[in-house]
Amino acid sequence: MKLLKSKLWLSALFLCALAQAQTDKPLYKSPAFTLYPDRVVQGKNEARVLTRIDILSNYQSPASENFSRLISFKFSINQKDNEAAPGNDHWILIGDEHESPVFTFGGPTTPLPAKAPGFLPVNYEYTFRVDMNPVLTQFKEKGYYETFDGSRVAAADFKGFYIAGGSEPLTWDWVGLEGHGLKLSDPDGDGIFALTVKLNPYDPESAKDKTWRLEKDLSKKPKYTSDQPIVDALFNLSLEEAIKNIEPDSTFRTGAKWGGVWTRDISYSILLAFAYHEPEVAKISLMKKVKRGRIIQDTGSGGAWPVSSDRTTWALAAWEIYKATGDKNWLRQSFDIIKNSLEDDYMVIYDKTTGMYSGESSFLDWREQTYPKWMNNADIFQSQNLGTNAVHFRTHRILAQMAELLGEPFEVYNERADAIKKGINEQLWMPDSGYYAQYLYGRGTLMQSPRFEALGEALCVLFGVADGDQARSIFSNAPITPYGVTCIYPQIPGIPPYHNNGIWPFVQAYWNMAAAQAGNERALNHGLASMYRAGALFLTNYENFVAETGDFEGTEINSDRMLWSMAGNLAMVHRVFMGMQFETKGIKFAPKVPSGYTGKKTLSNFHYRGAVLNIDVMGTGNRIKSITMDGKPLPDAMFPANTTGTHNIRIELDNQPWGSAPVNMVSNHFSLPAPQVTLRNNRLEWPAVDGAMGYMVYENGRLVGIIPNTGFAVTPGVYVEYQISAGDTKLSPSFASEPVAVYGNNRKITIDLEDVAPASVLPYTGFEGKGFVETSNDQNTDIAFKVITDKDGDYLIDVRYSNGSGPWNTDNKCAIRSLYVNDKHAGAMVFPQRGTDEWSDWGWSNRRVVTLKAGPNQLRLKLEPWNTNMNVDVNRAMLDQVRVIKLD
Repeated sequence: MKLLKSKLWLSALFLCALAQAQTDKPLYKSPAFTLYPDRVVQGKNEARVLTRIDILSNYQSPASENFSRLISFKFSINQKDNEAAPGNDHWILIGDEHESPVFTFGGPTTPLPAKAPGFLPVNYEYTFRVDMNPVLTQFKEKGYYETFDGSRVAAADFKGFYIAGGSEPLTWDWVGLEGHGLKLSDPDGDGIFALTVKLNPYDPESAKDKTWRLEKDLSKKPKYTSDQPIVDALFNLSLEEAIKNIEPDSTFRTGAKWGGVWTRDISYSILLAFAYHEPEVAKISLMKKVKRGRIIQDTGSGGAWPVSSDRTTWALAAWEIYKATGDKNWLRQSFDIIKNSLEDDYMVIYDKTTGMYSGESSFLDWREQTYPKWMNNADIFQSQNLGTNAVHFRTHRILAQMAELLGEPFEVYNERADAIKKGINEQLWMPDSGYYAQYLYGRGTLMQSPRFEALGEALCVLFGVADGDQARSIFSNAPITPYGVTCIYPQIPGIPPYHNNGIWPFVQAYWNMAAAQAGNERALNHGLASMYRAGALFLTNYENFVAETGDFEGTEINSDRMLWSMAGNLAMVHRVFMGMQFETKGIKFAPKVPSGYTGKKTLSNFHYRGAVLNIDVMGTGNRIKSITMDGKPLPDAMFPANTTGTHNIRIELDNQPWGSAPVNMVSNHFSLPAPQVTLRNNRLEWPAVDGAMGYMVYENGRLVGIIPNTGFAVTPGVYVEYQISAGDTKLSPSFASEPVAVYGNNRKITIDLEDVAPASVLPYTGFEGKGFVETSNDQNTDIAFKVITDKDGDYLIDVRYSNGSGPWNTDNKCAIRSLYVNDKHAGAMVFPQRGTDEWSDWGWSNRRVVTLKAGPNQLRLKLEPWNTNMNVDVNRAMLDQVRVIKLD
């Protein structure tokens, strides 16, 4: 008996030692951090799974310990970047003082100090001071202030002076300065404005160890267990956070800090997880984003749609709900909504030249975070983005499938999808880089931005825009950084972390799913580690974190309990480890399990239509060795949609390597700033860019040379737009500079619109000619004018306008009109918001290339039903003049 007990004890000891050895073997290891089956270690920070419903973390943000004494900042009128050219900032190196010298607005900027020794203490009070008398004097004498670039701020539009900067609580979120408490004041009226802030804000509570412990009842939810407790615990944490995000009206809130339903957030979240986890809540949430039988574009620069145009993410979610539920009523309802929306999109944002759709980058909707600073909202409207077009492609494919199921005509939607796919692959694929370009951008002509954009690349793989060779190339060549895949790469200099220099877990989730589909095990393993590191250390699903440090502190804004981040976490189990693909005929299983994630994985109590599934996945690999349902082979690894009752599915993988596909692991990198180009005496000139090894010269978007010097001679003649970019040691280009148009005399025609329509009596200033014309839902809805030319050919047309209906960055009052040329529809003219109540702030609309005949041409700006914006009631702008330029 003693011998038997001794053997049993030794056997138990052996099993314990074996289990310990298994948890001590890393799932992923790098110089940045190490992920184990039950914990994650990053330097002195560690998170450990105590049980599958308990995680302990001692994570402390390094932000307050490394807060630089070197502070960059600018002053602002009306929350706009209008003191000096981009990159020309003020700098202060704080010693022991608590007050700045008095700066002069628009005066010389301070050179960047060579060193910033030591770090600033926490909660350090400091007062910034600036002399605003030069601005106030111009307001009084001229009625406006002329900024560094010649634009004017009308005294009547003045709202206040502000400070922006890169050190917390300062922010570069220009339009949010007031909300951040960064308005300056002048209590004694001497023109010296000041603000006292607390730099390096710090809460001692953040230094304490923290624990997540399950509070909600998950008994009715799917249950997941595996030999990787960290995955199981984060699955449970995400299930609980999803429950907490369901509001009393049965909709999902966007995050702990962000109330309400947002179109793209809810849509990407539903596609990842909530179509099958919470289908009824998902339906109610989606219907909150419908108006007039069309999808609402609720966020985006310059007044939402059509500057931002990724509202079609709604269709991805609606289709996934139908596939998960088989609800025919939902199919009919969502089909009509998507169809109406796409018909408007086709008239307003489709570009027949490229086959693609215009509009802002999907989800990357904070202008300077992913676009050069010279681009205004009309420029962004003209741009054509990778991710947004991948969404439009998929939406058209979905609409075609819906139409076919409903017995409706469907061929036209497949034809439009084919055109988008062709456009993406012809216009954006970069063979030398092995992945797609970020977008096309410019003014009169468009050129590639060769930056990498993670979400767009992933969507192109998942949706079938990229073929198999392209998909494999993307994951072998795309740059990934130690803490995860960044939203864009390289980063933009001088822009704080958020989309720029940021990693977003929901983007990482799509990247991981695409890596699994492309068969790149290394990319998937790195991506899983990125998500599990953040979730475990932070004990929540944060919105984003800083690419350089992996820290949730330091991005412009951030929320815990972020809906699409938790959806991404859940999707790693369902979409990757279980390999669940929802189709109209059922669930197709195709698990993808990296070699480190060994053992048995069980997903039980999974409800699908009329069935309850208990699923076991055994082993590793990306190929199924055998699959059974209730002990019998399951044909085509497909669980039929009409099957009811409780069923047990067992999948055995082949335990074979996936292959040896590489990844391109790189350090985080910033491009050089874009050159600031001016035209003087038929010569382009720009200040030297520090670190530039050469300058690329572009004519109408085409590279014509690489030069070492800072000047380039041009000859006026036919219309040419020139741009310059700076190349670093690898000649990796910066953003191209703002286009400079060069053309000969007598090629421009201007039409003052007050000469062809009733002039407004509103008291706005800064217009050209004798006045301007108001256009709205009930005033001047159809403005006709004549353009007389001496030659047939192509002409560039745009409109000088103002729109004070809302701020630069958000709201929903972008004005839209249809342009007709000799009774033919030529496209939309878009007049984005330029600042709340800033009706004397004038700028140019988007540009259209139109064909005119010699002699008189009849043009019209007309409000059509498809020009109805997201606000519906307010579709208003002041129109000053039309500019027409001969191109050839």
